[in-house]
Amino acid sequence: MNATLFSVRLRPKHFHRLHVVLQHIGMATHSGSEAEILLEKAGCAGVITLNRPKALNALNLSMIQLIYPQIKVWEEDPKTFVIIIKGTGGKAFCAGGDIRAVTDAGKAGQRLAQDFFREEYILNNAIGLFPDVGGGYFLPRLSGKLGCYLALTGFRLKGRDVQRAGVATHFVESEKVPALEKELTSLKSPSKEDVADVLSSYHTKSKIDQGKPFILDEHMDKINSLFSANSVEDIVENLKKDGSSFALQQLETLKKMSPTSLKMTFRQLKEGVSMTLQDVLTMEYRLSQACMRGHDFYEGVRAVLIDKDQNPKWKPALLEEVTDEDLESCFKSLGSNDLKL
Repeated sequence: MNATLFSVRLRPKHFHRLHVVLQHIGMATHSGSEAEILLEKAGCAGVITLNRPKALNALNLSMIQLIYPQIKVWEEDPKTFVIIIKGTGGKAFCAGGDIRAVTDAGKAGQRLAQDFFREEYILNNAIGLFPDVGGGYFLPRLSGKLGCYLALTGFRLKGRDVQRAGVATHFVESEKVPALEKELTSLKSPSKEDVADVLSSYHTKSKIDQGKPFILDEHMDKINSLFSANSVEDIVENLKKDGSSFALQQLETLKKMSPTSLKMTFRQLKEGVSMTLQDVLTMEYRLSQACMRGHDFYEGVRAVLIDKDQNPKWKPALLEEVTDEDLESCFKSLGSNDLKL
């Protein structure tokens, strides 16, 4: 079993209250090699392994519905102090959500389109969506306008740069992850500080790209300047006026994105900077359902994942055609259908 990335959490106190929770299923029923989720207890840790390597461990609703009940069990277990989440296959920790299943369900008007987003989220402006799963909380809290830049352009950070950007807390080389997992699971009644010390020691020992600057270092002044604006239209104007090679590259990138998603994302981050995490998640669920009601999500999935022509036809096609009324409807309360945490 090859883990490329994992998440560690200390005795979680608050978890997303799922809209649909399956009747509790014992860990023994998930132990087969064909199971999409493998659950086990190792020392002081509960270990969750995403086991869909051919699908790059993309999450589907049934996987989420197996993970949550087990987390609740471990939350109440006085002998479980750490939760480790990892993926098999060696290529990806998790590719996100099972977009095709959600797309098909949304087109058919099935509840999966509601339940999946209520229980887990996916990320991408290029397919007519927005930065979710708390993206509206952590992205606007990154240094300067880095979060806005990442959210609108979809620029991909890799390896140590994820930590340097402030998205991750530590960077550990892949070959050291098994040893790190073993050390974490061997801890005896660890405190938060004990876990942090172990993570920090492995972070320090990881030498890959240690001497290289942050990949966006040379562009941060322009990012902070050009993406400081009151609207997406203003950002576009800033890029046009700047005219540098970097600015023009970003302009071309934004032209490929869904105008609705760009405006939605910009407002999401603007509001999210002053919100609690719970309020951000409620906002993002509203946005997910707006995407399910609209056109661009389905068109983006068609163009990127199904037909793969990379030529989506957005509706509206231009930023100026996305009205304030359209945008407001995306953020409107869903009443009794709102996400409740």
